[in-house]
Amino acid sequence: MNPEVSTLDVFILDKAYKIASPLAEQDNLRRAAQYLDRKMREIRGSGKVLGLERIAVIAALNIAHELLSLRQQTSGEAVSPADIALLLQRMEAGLAETSETELR
Repeated sequence: MNPEVSTLDVFILDKAYKIASPLAEQDNLRRAAQYLDRKMREIRGSGKVLGLERIAVIAALNIAHELLSLRQQTSGEAVSPADIALLLQRMEAGLAETSETELR
């Protein structure tokens, strides 16, 4: 492994995930994981959504919506279809990783 990249353990809904990350990005990644954990706990706590995968999808959609709204407010422009496609790809990758982890 690249010496500037190391594995970071993050915890989301009390499950540990090992993530390879550049050392310079680990603090941001840790904060992102904590934010995701809070959002997923809020959704699970509402009692309206059952199942880890569904909770993850709803959390991802909420976070993507927040991001797109902030981008639009900042730039004054609508978000491009390419940005939305990129976010969807990231969400799908995250869901695939979550599904693989659940199978273990």
